[in-house]
Amino acid sequence: MSRSLKKGPYIDEKLLKKILNLRAGQKTIIKTWARSSSIAPEMVGHTFGVHNGKEFVPVYVSEDMVGHKLGEFAPTTKFVRHGGKMQRELEAGAEQKEAAKIEAEKPKQ
Repeated sequence: MSRSLKKGPYIDEKLLKKILNLRAGQKTIIKTWARSSSIAPEMVGHTFGVHNGKEFVPVYVSEDMVGHKLGEFAPTTKFVRHGGKMQRELEAGAEQKEAAKIEAEKPKQ
């Protein structure tokens, strides 16, 4: 559910204060844990270090990000891959196809 229109968007007060204290030309990364904070037009052009639970992910805010939350651009989980027997078979098949393709190109040169 979205936030009530009479309340307005949630923007962390400390974060807003940090943004307003910066000069326009500064290129510092603003570290924040406020993942639920909405992106306001004042934030455009700044780089935020959004905490994902382990480290700070640099997020450069552009105009099309206004209205979204900071946490949307710093994923908290890292997908490695699905494992198992089927995955190994698929990867082995892909490697064989690549090897066949390279072998087929050799006589042409």
